[in-house]
Amino acid sequence: MICDICGAEGAFIRKTTEAYGKGKSLMIVENVPLVVCSHCGESYYTAETLHELERIRIHRKSLSAQRSVRVANFA
Repeated sequence: MICDICGAEGAFIRKTTEAYGKGKSLMIVENVPLVVCSHCGESYYTAETLHELERIRIHRKSLSAQRSVRVANFA
């Protein structure tokens, strides 16, 4: 994969977890794909990933499972 930051070959996808909100409105999104570049060391979300995170945030109640905090899986 080519890094969008430095243009070098060698970027890869790593799964991460993101937290949104606080207190009772806290929601955790698991397995979010993060692009990591082994050449320049930068990491970033693609536009597609950011759009999906926004969709999950907007529809948080229907897309998440109740645990001690709300947790959604990036599918």
